[in-house]
Amino acid sequence: MVEQATRQCLRTPRRMARWLARIVSVLPVCMLAAGFAAATSAPLHAEDTVKVRLSWKLKGEYAPLYLAQERDYYRQAGLSVTIGEGAGAQGALGALLQGQEDIVVLPGIYALSAIARGMPVKLIALYEPKAPISFLSYPEKAVRVPKDMEGKSIVTAVGDTTTEYLEALCSVNRVNCGNVKRVQVNGQARTTQFLAKQVDVIGVYANNDLPMLEDTMGPNLVRMDLAQYGLTIPGLALVSSDRIIAAKRDVLARFLQATAKGFADADKDPEAGARAVAARWPAAPKLGIITRQVKASQAATPKPANHPLGWIDAPNVSAALGLLKWAGQPVPDKPASTYYTNDLLAGAK
Repeated sequence: MVEQATRQCLRTPRRMARWLARIVSVLPVCMLAAGFAAATSAPLHAEDTVKVRLSWKLKGEYAPLYLAQERDYYRQAGLSVTIGEGAGAQGALGALLQGQEDIVVLPGIYALSAIARGMPVKLIALYEPKAPISFLSYPEKAVRVPKDMEGKSIVTAVGDTTTEYLEALCSVNRVNCGNVKRVQVNGQARTTQFLAKQVDVIGVYANNDLPMLEDTMGPNLVRMDLAQYGLTIPGLALVSSDRIIAAKRDVLARFLQATAKGFADADKDPEAGARAVAARWPAAPKLGIITRQVKASQAATPKPANHPLGWIDAPNVSAALGLLKWAGQPVPDKPASTYYTNDLLAGAK
């Protein structure tokens, strides 16, 4: 028994040596494959966290962000990005100032208003210089041009961007706003009032609300594009605080570059963008509705020939500030650089 055990022990090192030799022979190949995988999938930078807060609930307009996240564009840029829903621009901006968020996504007009009041934030990208805001009406009481609003009723709500600047629309188009009946309701009741035909006109974002309404009522609603009649309101924008811009310039620049890839992909394949949103949307509407939202949002996003996507033009900002003045908001005389920066879009500094 002792001799047998001794022979077994002597054979074991030989077997182990052969086993180790086989491992050593394939180890370079494994290491090479692992190195190739790391080189092709690892981010170029150490991962930096970016906290993004939407100003509202999910909708197709946000597809580029989720598509960039789904396709790892943020991770490839060395970013760990979280995106959270919101419940209004005011809350999102408040969270930004408190340092809870790095970027908020909201209509640009709200950011300009906040900056005019002294809030230390800036627009860092403006994707919709002219928000696709429209008035919808029924064929039997159609509002095709602003003058048609006279004698009609329009539903309004506190904070409703689509009707907040009605006086300016009336003035520019020589409409007697006194002859337009405004029916103010809770924000959640606006659509209900219109569907029940308790009012003649409702203001909508044509890229988000219109596909939902058309799915319910069909395509026969009459649409009047407000931008066509002089009401140009900055829409989808990204905003950050002065403090975060100073501290995380390179991080924000990489975020903008990765987000631009999401926009490009949503433009090429709107349904893929819709699926990316729907995957995170409890009780989401039909995929076709979200896809139409994505298409309309992309159509409202100009693709500058000589600048990065989201580039902010001073004349658009000046026009929007004029609109705020028209609405009675004090707008101090400040340089344009107070309201926005294009530095981050131009690349990491």
